[in-house]
Amino acid sequence: MAEIKYIFTTGGVASSLGKGIISSSLAKLLISRGYRVAIQKLDPYINIDPGTLNPYEHGECFVTDDGAETDLDLGHYERFTNVRTSQANNVTTGRIYQAVINKERRGDYLGETVQVIPHITDEIKYRIQLLGASGNYDFVITEIGGTVGDIESLPYIEAVRQMKWELGTRCLVIHLTLVPYLASSGELKTKPTQHSVKMLLESGVQPDVIVCRSEKHLNQAIRNKIALFCNVNPSAVIESVDVETIYDVPMLMRDERLDQVVLEKMQVPIRKQPDLKLWEEFLHKLKNPVGEVHIGLVGKYVELRDAYKSITESFIHAGAENQFKVDLKMIHSESINDSTYKHLLKDLDGILVAPGFGERGIEGKIIAIKFARENKIPFLGICLGMQCAVIEFGRNVLGFKDAHSTEMNPATPYPVIDIMEEQKKIDKKGGTMRLGSYPCTLKPDTKIWDVYKSSEIVERHRHRFEFNNAYKKEYENAGMIPVGINKQNDLIEIIELKDHPWFIGVQFHPEYKSTVASPHPLFVHFVKAAIQYKKLQTK
Repeated sequence: MAEIKYIFTTGGVASSLGKGIISSSLAKLLISRGYRVAIQKLDPYINIDPGTLNPYEHGECFVTDDGAETDLDLGHYERFTNVRTSQANNVTTGRIYQAVINKERRGDYLGETVQVIPHITDEIKYRIQLLGASGNYDFVITEIGGTVGDIESLPYIEAVRQMKWELGTRCLVIHLTLVPYLASSGELKTKPTQHSVKMLLESGVQPDVIVCRSEKHLNQAIRNKIALFCNVNPSAVIESVDVETIYDVPMLMRDERLDQVVLEKMQVPIRKQPDLKLWEEFLHKLKNPVGEVHIGLVGKYVELRDAYKSITESFIHAGAENQFKVDLKMIHSESINDSTYKHLLKDLDGILVAPGFGERGIEGKIIAIKFARENKIPFLGICLGMQCAVIEFGRNVLGFKDAHSTEMNPATPYPVIDIMEEQKKIDKKGGTMRLGSYPCTLKPDTKIWDVYKSSEIVERHRHRFEFNNAYKKEYENAGMIPVGINKQNDLIEIIELKDHPWFIGVQFHPEYKSTVASPHPLFVHFVKAAIQYKKLQTK
């Protein structure tokens, strides 16, 4: 293809309809036809990035290889397409305005009055086209965060209008909307979709394709009505009915011919039929498990669906790989104490202690780890989960009374987890942690070696605190072995217990790299260990 094509996904009527899933599904279909595709997210909030946002506000913060703290939708992009994202794949209003203000301070505008149009919209268009400028892609799909009509989204919609005018058939807009079902009348209602498209038209943007989320199937009369009132062909009204799993959506969009409609409207030749054989095999294994294991996820945000999104999706990938359903029991760490832990943790085949920050719920995590260690239950600790395993071992095996992390207790007599040296002089919070991919050397003849089958790995990080090497010998002598080391800074990245069937803690975040095409080996082996544990218990 000679020129990059740009596809925009906007949302109407309500938020959380699944623009990221539709964008990812379209990307998957185009990739399966042999095209090169990148996806990016434009977020309308003024924060520079999601790194300083509370999970209650924004859900999970997803980290890329190059250390960008990004929107969780980038996780969906990677899981569906198996294409790694970067800093360029997530742009916020805060980042846009920061760039424009920096240019103004440098004198780049030569005394012009700096305005939303053209300066802000020009910066938005520049960021949109940055991925395309690399020459690595045939299509760039851009998801516009928020809902049409939000005041925060107006500059983005205006930038889309300008690009449609400038690029013609090289630019296409998909509008995702809601067609609600009223049980009282037994009808699907199209009026919200009509109003949503009307609002988009008021901004000068005519959608080319309308994707309709609905509980019920759309009949042809409904499609014709939406097409008539929204100025599109009936073939461009795409049904997105509720499905069993988000991984069904690419197949649904294939059956609805979304990718074919897009290619035809953008006057792009259809190279071949989509090759989705591996995806179909994944879905078959996912929906036809031979058994079930019960794994407890212990964290302090378990009431939030999106706070541990990459972890929960990694278990879906690993479960399908093992052809076992993973029944994930979400356990609030604040609810775990000396009188409740047996009831809350009983009947589990594995325990994962989740990452996080701060003191809230920390003692519950430590109790859960002690239970897993003493009862030989498969255990995986991620980031803070690993640090809690170190604290628990220090207190209950080494006898270090009040051992702790200096994050929680700066005055602890046994600072077995301490802030990294290069973090001690940092006072700004945003984007200043140890972020992105770092190498790690694995110790041979260990469980972690069996997982990776490699002496060198690269994983993504997001933390400020680390294992305190002053205690390394004492831990090693007692049976908690450092089995993964970052040699450049002599940081202990992975620990495992010598006399335990499967007990591993990792300082990094393996969940960020798990995809449908490449389930992360740590989760695959953790689920496998849980299956083996269950079989032993039922003998």
